[in-house]
Amino acid sequence: MTHHIHTPLTADAVRTLHAGDEVRITGVIYTARDAAHKRLYELLENGEPLPVDLKNQIVYYTGPAPTPPGRAIGSCGPTTSYRMDRYTPALLKLGLRGMIGKGRRAQPVIDAIVENTAVYFSAEGGCGALLANYVKACEVVAFPDLGTEAIHRLEVEDFPVSVFCDCEGNIYSPYL
Repeated sequence: MTHHIHTPLTADAVRTLHAGDEVRITGVIYTARDAAHKRLYELLENGEPLPVDLKNQIVYYTGPAPTPPGRAIGSCGPTTSYRMDRYTPALLKLGLRGMIGKGRRAQPVIDAIVENTAVYFSAEGGCGALLANYVKACEVVAFPDLGTEAIHRLEVEDFPVSVFCDCEGNIYSPYL
């Protein structure tokens, strides 16, 4: 089944998604990789506000390549998600509703997905140039000093993902 969802992503919308479902996302998503996650976590630890409100948002684990002329973004394929695992439960508690990456997640992340009615989407690795076609606008919104690992606000249209882990903790992987 293919779902068409719009951001912000609500808990009710997440409950309609099941492991293995194909999904097309339209709206705003944010990028954040290792370095940005570490900074967000440090801000939380110090009781400081985050530069982006993550409630009901989706974070895409990618670091866009330089933008070619006439394009909204350069290649933007998913990075391996487990590198964000130590920070993810804290962000889910803040209301982060979805994540896009590739690869398995640690059990504490799966538990936090269930506890916070969230979803983990998988984007196809190796298809960064193709995925860039679904990005209509891109702007840096936090941590510009991190370069490609800065947090970007992306406007996407029908961005293709699959549900890897649904809000009940069910896992889908064609490689299992």
